[in-house]
Amino acid sequence: MNRLSIILPAKNEAPALAALLPRLRAAQPGAEIIVVDDGSTDDTRGICRDSGVECLSSPYSMGNGAAIKRGARAATGDILVFMDGDGQHDPADIARLLEQLNRGYDMVVGARDWGSQAGVGRGLANTLYNWLATHMTGHPVLDLTSGFRAVRADKFREFLHLLPNGFSYPTTSTMAFFRSAYPVAYVPIKAAQRIGTSHIKPLRDGVRFLLIIFKIATLYSPLKLFAPASAMFFLLGCANYAWTFAHAGRLTNGSTLMWSAAVIVFLIGLVSEQITGLMYRRDQ
Repeated sequence: MNRLSIILPAKNEAPALAALLPRLRAAQPGAEIIVVDDGSTDDTRGICRDSGVECLSSPYSMGNGAAIKRGARAATGDILVFMDGDGQHDPADIARLLEQLNRGYDMVVGARDWGSQAGVGRGLANTLYNWLATHMTGHPVLDLTSGFRAVRADKFREFLHLLPNGFSYPTTSTMAFFRSAYPVAYVPIKAAQRIGTSHIKPLRDGVRFLLIIFKIATLYSPLKLFAPASAMFFLLGCANYAWTFAHAGRLTNGSTLMWSAAVIVFLIGLVSEQITGLMYRRDQ
């Protein structure tokens, strides 16, 4: 029977952990529970000690993704379950994720509905991410950024070197699984209101969310992003040439620059495609 390890990254989430850990132990009494304390300044370690839960502490904050990597390396289970330490995820839903995992999937993600999104802005951003990831992979992606997921440990550890130290580890791991032909499933969940304040800041993290869009493409198939961009520059160059030729009877620098941009963007896509392939090459 597969052993289960539950990993919770936490930064100053002591009140939420105090309520969550007993529920988690009751829902999965035989599981290994690891709280990865990402440089907390509250009583996170004391809460874990009182609950009989292992706590991996960092002397300073390294980021959510870094906590996930530390937890994945320390876990001894064959199945890893990742969930937030802020009380949003229901421990009772773990059984539903594991049930789907036992049907032959390598990753099962808890997909939040619209009512579980943290505000309209985040909901719209996640909808855009899901649409783009679905387009890139050719498979339905219902929640690309959900931090509640169950994975096979050996498969997940293949991609630890790809995971960022920040908040976009769900995006990276999901696209890596699709790229490597590891089947991914989604289970609908309801996410509760988090306890405490979010560590995500709209102004600071706005650029990060924008970069996720490019990461989605470059982690799976860069040419699917760069080829349309190249075609757009080429067609703009043709349209500009047609206009200037009709009105001035000559070829302008604008058309030449757009055609040059089309070639450069396409070549960047080709090189990126080769680099992406090397990232997923497994040493035998």
